[in-house]
Amino acid sequence: MEKFVIIADATCDLNEEFQKKYDINVIQGHIVVPGLGEISTSQNWERFTREDFFKALKSSPESYSTSPPNIAEYAAEFEKYVSQGIGVIAMTISAAISGSFGFAQSARESVLEKYPEAKIICIDSRRFGPGFGLMVVHAAMLRNEGKSIQETADIIEERKNTFHQAGWLDDLSFVAKKGRMTHGKAFLGTLVGIKPIGEFDYNGLTTVIGKIKGAKAAYSALLDYIEKTSVDLKDQIVFIAHTDRYDQAEKFRVMIDERFHPKEIYVSDVFAMNGINVGPGLMAAYYTGKPISKDLSEEKKILEEASGS
Repeated sequence: MEKFVIIADATCDLNEEFQKKYDINVIQGHIVVPGLGEISTSQNWERFTREDFFKALKSSPESYSTSPPNIAEYAAEFEKYVSQGIGVIAMTISAAISGSFGFAQSARESVLEKYPEAKIICIDSRRFGPGFGLMVVHAAMLRNEGKSIQETADIIEERKNTFHQAGWLDDLSFVAKKGRMTHGKAFLGTLVGIKPIGEFDYNGLTTVIGKIKGAKAAYSALLDYIEKTSVDLKDQIVFIAHTDRYDQAEKFRVMIDERFHPKEIYVSDVFAMNGINVGPGLMAAYYTGKPISKDLSEEKKILEEASGS
């Protein structure tokens, strides 16, 4: 069996348990946190609790920032393995969001000058957060099945537009502060209790495909949406992720488990690297299914039918 490692940047949001279970290497990025300055990212809450982090973030979002691993950090990580004759698949957050993929590509070129026979494949996931993390897990599963480094990369490239997000962001005021939505729209959404339902677009950015009033109606529509966009959910690993919305995520987990009986289903955190840009209020499921349409027209139609609007 060909030996290769899978390296993902910290935006994959895979906790240490998943990293160990699937033998995934995470290259850490950098965050700026008030009182701590610039620190390395982590997939745990050792420095602060989830609740304290999101509370402080919401009160002063402009004081927090993120940056990906730089070229030198990527190169050092790659060389650690290729110097031993071990291949590398490096997976990054969507290039539409971050420079991480470009840095990984530049590091690859640098390392290949020293090790021209090395196998280094960089993959732009076109995803972020748990959707990206689920893709990394799928790559590890392919490796465990005995797929070669090239076979694994080719399959992931072919399938990456089938990784879905189905959920909401109920704290629009934070998104407005980060410049992702006008304050007027954020205020209106919060005022009337609207749940903006988000899905990944063709580039892996979360796009609102519909708005539903009230959590009960939103849960119901999301379950129907998942049913119509997923494929063989009973044989899948499903992530339910949240940013300081554990109770909502756990409720959604129970609903999905009772209706679809997936092979495995987990509630997972969105850690600081992504949390700084998402803010509190995210609750979403991540799974694989039918390819996402380029303009999201199919997904918008499915949600409209599911919500009865």
